[in-house]
This record gives sequence, structure tokens and C-alpha cells, in this order.
Amino acid sequence: MAIDPEFERNREAVDENDGVTVWGPVDEPEQLGIHGTHVAVDFDICLGDGACLEDCPVDVFEWVETPGHPESERKAEPANEVQCIDCMLCVDVCPVDAIDVDAGRSG
Repeated sequence: MAIDPEFERNREAVDENDGVTVWGPVDEPEQLGIHGTHVAVDFDICLGDGACLEDCPVDVFEWVETPGHPESERKAEPANEVQCIDCMLCVDVCPVDAIDVDAGRSG
């Protein structure tokens, strides 16, 4: 199941992690929500394979530890989403469609 591209309408902002908005629901460690707004990563389905970190030309993503999460113990946080140039490489390389980029959403 891919990230919900309408998460901004369907979910509530419940937290902020170093300037990155977290959209709920969150019930750690199993349910971590969607992180980011302009560049959004669904932490519940992210496999932590690092393809987005490797391919992003402007270093939007940084690793964060997510101990105990059933999919992976680290995730790609869009910590620098303001740097995003909307090239969509991260969206294209994500094997589980955990990333959505929308310039109409402000981060």
C-alpha cells in the first residue's frame, strides 16, 4: 500500500521532529506516521533501503533511528525538505511507494 497523497487532508499533524511535521496516527514503535509535508515519507511502509538518500541530488534525506519498527530500524527523514527541487527521483526509486512530493504542499 503506497503513501496516501491526500494525507494532508486525511490526517492530523500530531508532532514535529527537528522541524519536520509528523502526520498521525503515531503509536510507537509500530506506527510512526508520515514525516514531512512538501516531501513526505510514510514511515509505516518505508523499508529503509536508502535509495532516496543515494539518488537525491540536493540531500533532502537523513537517516533517523526507529528501533522496534517492524519494517526497518531506520528511516529516511526528509530533514531538509526546503532544499527539494521537485525532481521526483526519490519517488521513482522508492520500491514501496513510501514517498510523495508535492510542490503545492509547504514544508
